[in-house]
Amino acid sequence: MKIGIDTHTHTLVSGHAYNTLREMAAMAAEKGLEGLAVTDHAPQMPGSTHVYYFQNLRVVPRQMYGIRLLMGVELNIMDENGTVDLPDHVIEELDISIASIHTPCYKGEVTKDAVTGAYVGAMKNPRVDIIGHSDDGRFPADYGILARAAKETGTLLEVNNASLSPKGFRKNTRENAIKMLKECKKYGAMAVLGTDSHVDVSIADYTYAFEVLKAADFPEELVANTSVGKLESVMKRGRRRDRG
Repeated sequence: MKIGIDTHTHTLVSGHAYNTLREMAAMAAEKGLEGLAVTDHAPQMPGSTHVYYFQNLRVVPRQMYGIRLLMGVELNIMDENGTVDLPDHVIEELDISIASIHTPCYKGEVTKDAVTGAYVGAMKNPRVDIIGHSDDGRFPADYGILARAAKETGTLLEVNNASLSPKGFRKNTRENAIKMLKECKKYGAMAVLGTDSHVDVSIADYTYAFEVLKAADFPEELVANTSVGKLESVMKRGRRRDRG
């Protein structure tokens, strides 16, 4: 399987990543990608940037080193309702958005019902395209409910390569990712592969993500980012544009 666009990467703007936008784009081109999504952390992540940064992304060229750039955000899910930390009108103007739970930002209960509700609440936001790293066992979720909600809302569920790395800090990620993929296959929900790169050399490295796809016998047709065109056509914002 060939992945055309890495959908989850971070630059220096996120506060705990190590490369500039140009360095990330150059590496994506060097590795033969068709596109790159730059999804820096939203403002509630300690050390990240201000809302003005995301409002001003319109000035960034969407072609660089011969690849397509999607300039977006990794939103923080703040509570059991799925509240995120940028206004809707700002998210709407971006090219792509991921919503994830992070320990410094999430203030809700950490029970399976509460965490599942937080993810589903975020999915109901028509501006949230992807749920990020829901494989983290520190935040238990019902993957059957997530897959059904993803199918109903047109949200993509992420297989996060960094989560699956032996160097990762999230818990039970391989087991949970396989559970999630099997539920996605059952309900026809689409998955997306993101590296969650915080350094340029990690871009386009799907070593662990491919392994769990194989373990779950997950079909390629349900992988959203095998090309830029496919990704843009299945994201919520892409379908809205298609409807005019």
